Amino acid sequence: MYKYIAKRLMLMIPTLFGAAVLVFILLRMIPGDICEVRMAGSGMYFDQEAIDVCRENIGLNKPLPLQFIEFVGGYFTLDLGTSMWTEKPITHEIQLRFALSLQVAIMATIVAIAIAIPLGIISAVKQNTWIDYAVRVFSIAGIAMPSFWLGILIILGLLVYSQAWFGEPWMPPIVYVPPWEDPIGNLSQLIWPAVATGYRYSAVAARMTRSALLEVLREDYIRTARAKGLIEKVIINRHALKNAMLPVVTIIAIEFAFLIGGLVVTEQVFNLNGLGKLFVTSVGNQDYTMTQQLVMIVVLVFVLVNFAVDIFYAWLDPRIRYS
Repeated sequence: MYKYIAKRLMLMIPTLFGAAVLVFILLRMIPGDICEVRMAGSGMYFDQEAIDVCRENIGLNKPLPLQFIEFVGGYFTLDLGTSMWTEKPITHEIQLRFALSLQVAIMATIVAIAIAIPLGIISAVKQNTWIDYAVRVFSIAGIAMPSFWLGILIILGLLVYSQAWFGEPWMPPIVYVPPWEDPIGNLSQLIWPAVATGYRYSAVAARMTRSALLEVLREDYIRTARAKGLIEKVIINRHALKNAMLPVVTIIAIEFAFLIGGLVVTEQVFNLNGLGKLFVTSVGNQDYTMTQQLVMIVVLVFVLVNFAVDIFYAWLDPRIRYS
């Protein structure tokens, strides 16, 4: 087990290095120049000499190998560099936005698990009954309904019903407040994007739970447990559910990693200044250093989540052994 963990940790190094090389090369292949974008946006007159000075100030005149070494070397000194657009430390730019995106991802995952697992189990146990059909319709609707569209409906509903019940419209707070400063204000702002995202997330997980559990319930050891006279609840909870959770955990983990930087439209709907919004802004501004670090953060999250899932498999299924 310990050898397996050490081996997987060592494999993370070439994975992250390969991602760093790929993102570094691809960003430099994108047409455009941040200095031209910056000067054109300011409305000031500029010539080639001004562009050369700008490129020298932000380090774009250096050879590409040297730029890559500075990019990778920053991880060893815990220095992510400076944004080419705002000229502020990238760590400062990302800090609060990462906390916001991480909290929304965690809350959406909790909402999804709380909805998906019970509904998936009920749907599998009550197969081909009206309960099963209702859960399947609920899941299909969640898959077909974009989370940002559901978010718009939630905001409209809050405006309409708060106006009818309390006499004045109510909207979630606009400015992000960390949970350790104002838990109530933080929850009132992020619960709605978490619900909108978690519903679609739960629809996929519920269907996977149903399919996996139905497959496990047809196994020989489940028939043996029933032949021994075990009650259905014990069979589901102790024998079937843990083995059926392997693909479900994989789906949940991948979706969680995706939510860290993939909620661009949902963040726009709820006016959240998260990593997704920062990602779009940095790409539009040709901010190489910021975009590189954002991509690497998402890659690191995916790598760590996949590693945690692989370790978690052994607890879910005792048949899995790591050599």
